[in-house]
This record gives sequence, C-alpha cells and structure tokens, in this order.
Amino acid sequence: MPTSLTLDTARGNDGELVLTAAGEIDLSNVDAFDRALSAAANEAAGGDRKLTVDLSGVEYLDSAAINALFTHADYIRLIAHPLLMSILSMCGLTELVSTEPAPAGH
Repeated sequence: MPTSLTLDTARGNDGELVLTAAGEIDLSNVDAFDRALSAAANEAAGGDRKLTVDLSGVEYLDSAAINALFTHADYIRLIAHPLLMSILSMCGLTELVSTEPAPAGH
C-alpha cells in the first residue's frame, strides 16, 4: 500500500512555479513524485526559471526520493522541513541545490 503523499503544483505570488509535497516520499510513491517533479521542472524551465520544490510538509524521504531530487538538481531549489535538512546536507544535495529550511511551525 502506498504511503500517503499529496502533490500540488501552483504559481506563487511572484509567478514562480512551486511543487508542494506533503506526507512521506518512499519507494511506494516515488514514481508519482518523480513524474510530478519532471513535469513541473519542464514547465518551469520553459520560462527560464527554476522550480521551487516545497518539502516543508514532508517529514520523511528515502533514498529513492533523494535520487529523484538529484536527477533534477540543475532545475530546482528546495524548501525543506527542518527534519530533512541534515540528510539533504549529508547526501550532498545542498551542495548542488539552493536549499532553505521551512519556517518553524510550517
């Protein structure tokens, strides 16, 4: 049974495309995450902009999710739940992708 994950793509107030994920990203649902990430990154790139991936509602992601993020590293920037910051740093993603922690209480 897939782990609970919701994905939503919308334009922010500044016109930037934002992919918002909430729940957990693991092997059971990473394909849906990767498809949404690919589609949104392609749409954002069409406007010569990076896609913002908002993971502030994600408290767990596994290596499959990290691999999906690495695949799109040139085209994204991240907002991550504070619990994810250490793993994103340890795997080296923060060296390639602009990453900021979500505000406390978000």
